[in-house]
Amino acid sequence: MPTFVQFFVADERHNARGASLFEPGAASSFDPTHLQLELDQKAFRVRKRAQNKFGVYFPSFSSRTLVYKGMLTTAQLQPFYPDLSDDRFTTKLAVVHSRFSTNTFPSWPLAQPMRTLAHNGEINTVMGNRNWMRARQSSMSGAVLGRNPEELFPICSEGASDSQSLDEVAELLQLAGRPVTETMLMLIPEAWENHDTMDPDLKAFYQYHSTLMEPWDGPACVSFTDGKRVGSVLDRNGLRPGRFWETEDGLVIFASEVGVIDIGDRKVVRKGRVSPGTMFLVDTEEGRIVENDEIKAELAAAKPWRDWVQDSIVPIEELPEREHMTHPASSVRLRQKTFGYTEEELKKIIGPMAVAGAEPFTRWAPTPPWPCCPTVPGCSTTTSCSPSRR
Repeated sequence: MPTFVQFFVADERHNARGASLFEPGAASSFDPTHLQLELDQKAFRVRKRAQNKFGVYFPSFSSRTLVYKGMLTTAQLQPFYPDLSDDRFTTKLAVVHSRFSTNTFPSWPLAQPMRTLAHNGEINTVMGNRNWMRARQSSMSGAVLGRNPEELFPICSEGASDSQSLDEVAELLQLAGRPVTETMLMLIPEAWENHDTMDPDLKAFYQYHSTLMEPWDGPACVSFTDGKRVGSVLDRNGLRPGRFWETEDGLVIFASEVGVIDIGDRKVVRKGRVSPGTMFLVDTEEGRIVENDEIKAELAAAKPWRDWVQDSIVPIEELPEREHMTHPASSVRLRQKTFGYTEEELKKIIGPMAVAGAEPFTRWAPTPPWPCCPTVPGCSTTTSCSPSRR
């Protein structure tokens, strides 16, 4: 059983800014969303340093969400965490995950949900995804990483599951300032490349982000939240189920199976499923379900994606012809000497290969006696083993 410690941190500078709300004219310059992002960025840096240096695991450590998780059965969760049974403990949203581990050894840190998402399925491209993230680390910079980003690496923790690696990258993108909807469609895009009827601005959105991040391909159904919005996205393969219900009193349930929650006498006013490449989203501040088309139309119009694609991407057929360079003999000889070629190698091996494509031919020559192999029958200290006998 691990040791549990729950503590709270505060940024005095943020407290001072909060107090400034009561000063005349200060409210117009006060941006709580920006301050919350700054606080979460600082908490992220503290958490990653503690994890890398001391091996401490933080399930959440966020100003937006709380995570309750562990190696528990579904029935054990509520009595294990008494907070969940307290009537004073309320929330507008919750992401619950219950699944047997199929591709990792069970452990408390690998239990789901993760910090920003819960994942049903597998990430079959995870090895390549992790390698790409490791390759990007040398060029990463930004407010979220602070002055010494190398102290926070690796972004994808060693020994993590595919779900945890996906969560770590999703969290980094959100802390860098991307909306949760953009983050999830950047990581899990729909099949856009050969979609002839897709809106050009939306296609440009996917094309632009494909230059920054390769897809994390499933089969995968991923539920996610930023503390205010909660939803789910199904990858383009569409091999994991996802269904939702909305009741007349405003309760919305999304699950991988029908009947996971007994809704009693509530009247269902709407139900449906998430199809491949689509997103289901509930905005708790606006109190409504945001449709897939609305989400993507908003993202497609958020930035000049088409202009950025046209300015940044050059098709291979538009590249200029390669300039053919002829090196003088003196330059060739200098490089041959630099790389240690002998006159004999040039005449006997490289010359025939360059002129006629001939393969180098060498005669077999006797080799010195091999060390004795007592395990070979007939080999003794007075005889030497031939190469064929070895």
